[in-house]
Amino acid sequence: MNATTACCAPIVREPISPADAAELAAALKAVADPVRLRLLSMIGSHPGGEACVCDLTGAFDLSAPTISHHLKTLRVAGLIDSERRGTWVYYRVVPSALARLNTLFTPLAEPANV
Repeated sequence: MNATTACCAPIVREPISPADAAELAAALKAVADPVRLRLLSMIGSHPGGEACVCDLTGAFDLSAPTISHHLKTLRVAGLIDSERRGTWVYYRVVPSALARLNTLFTPLAEPANV
């Protein structure tokens, strides 16, 4: 493993494929909105790792349809998953999707202190 491979984030180590770029851009676009970023954080940090939509709507001064639109955007981007239970929908983060975003900009190893 050379120094570039060991120290650099994947985004600067080599060009990413067009397919990966499209997929990652959709995920980054989804989290680029403050409401969606907060929703993702609220869902991920909720006890048990999932949150009912009823637990999310009160935190925003937005209508329920607007919150649903933001949740759908996160779901289409593959960042969250959902499950209907009776009349409520429960959301949970998709760990592999968050890990992929995380590793995009994170070096594989810290450079040695010189």
